[in-house]
Amino acid sequence: MNPGPAPDRPDDAVDELPAVAPQLRELRRRAGLTLEAAAARARLSPAHLSRLETGRRQPSLPLLLGLARTYGTTVSELLGETPAVADPIVRAGGPGAREADGWTYWQAGGAGRGMQALRVHVPHGRGPDELVRVHPGEEWLYVLQGRLRLHLGEAEYLLEPGDSAHFDSLTPHRIGAASPNGADLLFVHTLLQSSLAGLCLGGAATTTHHR
Repeated sequence: MNPGPAPDRPDDAVDELPAVAPQLRELRRRAGLTLEAAAARARLSPAHLSRLETGRRQPSLPLLLGLARTYGTTVSELLGETPAVADPIVRAGGPGAREADGWTYWQAGGAGRGMQALRVHVPHGRGPDELVRVHPGEEWLYVLQGRLRLHLGEAEYLLEPGDSAHFDSLTPHRIGAASPNGADLLFVHTLLQSSLAGLCLGGAATTTHHR
């Protein structure tokens, strides 16, 4: 009897991000964290983190960013994309686009640095924009195309192309596309490892939507 597809595993979960599951396990063990301790830092349930580590669940881009902060690394290392030679130049024809839960991103900076730079497409009406984030560090973003809705604490801002924002990541924040076709932006954040890294506030804290 055919048992059918496994639950909690999208058809393209392992195909899109084949390296992330073993990398998550390795980085957690390298950090000397139990599954329960790592899950607590990332504000996930141990069962959810276990599904990510076994490839039964595909992490979203926001969750990849949060896990990178938790382990003091970059999304590139999570995906096993560490370059053989450090190169200060990122060419237009470099690493291709990655997609995670509807968010599309391109690496725009080098690996192993104190900050990470990405070019991101945020789709309209997807879950990650509903999650409030709080974590150590700073973030800077610049809107390339479309309109972006940014919530900082109690304030809400509508950013147009050419607008940018630079803020302390300990300020509760969330972003979402305000245009029907989504928004494109440059995104830079610092990578700080601490017990507060990846902390989320809100009802979606145990879902895969964690930016």
